Amino acid sequence: MTLVKIAYTTNSGNTEEISEHLEDAFEELELEIVREEADDIDGDYFEDADIAIIATFTDGDGELPVAFEDFYEELADQELDGKVFGVVGTGDSELYPDAFCSAAFAFEKALSETGASKAVETLTIENEANDEDIEKIKVFAKEIAEKC
Repeated sequence: MTLVKIAYTTNSGNTEEISEHLEDAFEELELEIVREEADDIDGDYFEDADIAIIATFTDGDGELPVAFEDFYEELADQELDGKVFGVVGTGDSELYPDAFCSAAFAFEKALSETGASKAVETLTIENEANDEDIEKIKVFAKEIAEKC
């Protein structure tokens, strides 16, 4: 069975909720899911996964969330050839127009450098997910599953 691993961190609860929607979407596709907070994982978290998913917010003026800093650094030492990945970012384009979802795009680049294949475009969500965003999450999951 295809194993999907979702790593997330949250500040306001928006990204945690999105990670739950991701989990639900992959479960509907009958895939095996493991979802963990960034504080609870190490750089080798995706080693046994078929699909690697990052769900993150962007802190301040474009920084990675503190909870993801060590994981992000350790990711550089990973070899994830043969795996596919997707990234979902949350942000506030009104308050931080120049840094909107920049942490998500940093993870996209870092995962690409591990040898993993980007399955879909990074999904960006304004603040908390609305009904339209939840539909986008379902499409995101389906497209990734089709690449595996």
